[in-house]
Amino acid sequence: MKRNIKAVSVCSSAGIGELLLKEAGIDVVIANELLEKRANCYQHFYPDSKIIIGDISSRDIKKNLYKEIKNHNPTLFLATPPCQGLSSIGKNKKQEHFNIDKRNFLIFDILDVIDNSDFEYILIENVPRFLKMYFPYKNDLLLLEDILIDKYSTLYNIDVGVLDAKDYGISQTRPRAIIKMYKKHLTWQLPRKEKEIPLKEAIGHLPSLEQGEQSSIKWHYSRKHSERIVLSLKHTSTGKSAMQNKIYFPKKENGERIKGFHNTYKRMDWNKPAHARTTYSGSISSHNNVHPGRLQNDGTYSDARVLTLLETFIVSGIKENIEFPKNTSETFIRTVIGESIPPIMLKKILDTI
Repeated sequence: MKRNIKAVSVCSSAGIGELLLKEAGIDVVIANELLEKRANCYQHFYPDSKIIIGDISSRDIKKNLYKEIKNHNPTLFLATPPCQGLSSIGKNKKQEHFNIDKRNFLIFDILDVIDNSDFEYILIENVPRFLKMYFPYKNDLLLLEDILIDKYSTLYNIDVGVLDAKDYGISQTRPRAIIKMYKKHLTWQLPRKEKEIPLKEAIGHLPSLEQGEQSSIKWHYSRKHSERIVLSLKHTSTGKSAMQNKIYFPKKENGERIKGFHNTYKRMDWNKPAHARTTYSGSISSHNNVHPGRLQNDGTYSDARVLTLLETFIVSGIKENIEFPKNTSETFIRTVIGESIPPIMLKKILDTI
């Protein structure tokens, strides 16, 4: 029998993570997003949803949100508080840095929504570091899990852990902190782990492209990159970083060697899933962003470029025929994908309700 679960989503970004929820019998009737451009994209994907644009910490926004929740009576609550202050590639590496980034404390506004509603199921997801951050609570500093247990353990079962997208039918290594809360009389199992999908199986069928080239396949076109960097990557084998090259290393315009980490200007491995697609997936210098490439007759490697949008969709569990609002930029698409949990992963987590 087809399910019909009503949901509310907050800190929703552009709705990428929720693209497959209708297939899971879940209808997001209310969503909240701070930024208008992202909210408009969300509305494009969910035209029938009530979109509340604004800061969830605002009294007026919360008041509007509570009114809509009362009108629609959703049973599922989805929350993805911003992780820019927490991500391992962000600038906030230590607790004292976490403490001065107000984005990290939107979780308390999310708890306010829980306190003022009566949801049967609650899913909070974020980067794994989210589970290691200490929050101010009752004149102490506690992990979020301990706060949730103190506040809700009599009403909800509380499951906390880290799941990786590569274990759930997605060719991408993308660990996510998953917090599930569900009423005591209900059950909610974890999805079954699946065999990893290597890049060769996921995108190996697509034709090679050099930087700046187009193909006849929708979304499969290459960005342009610096010729100096392209040259160094043509001499970089699959799974290796151009930073390791003794002759063809990344250079500045003046010929000076570019400094960087071992995972910058790095090709992926055909036999492994893609590395996490971040908001910087379009930058060839950013972490593990370069196509694996194919050895050519002249000893160089093809595809000295980042993954195309199509390849990025595939390794993110996004349907290849997706349509974004007219005039949406490639940079915006890559950014909102990097901000979101892969939609197949979210669907499989919620399928077990």
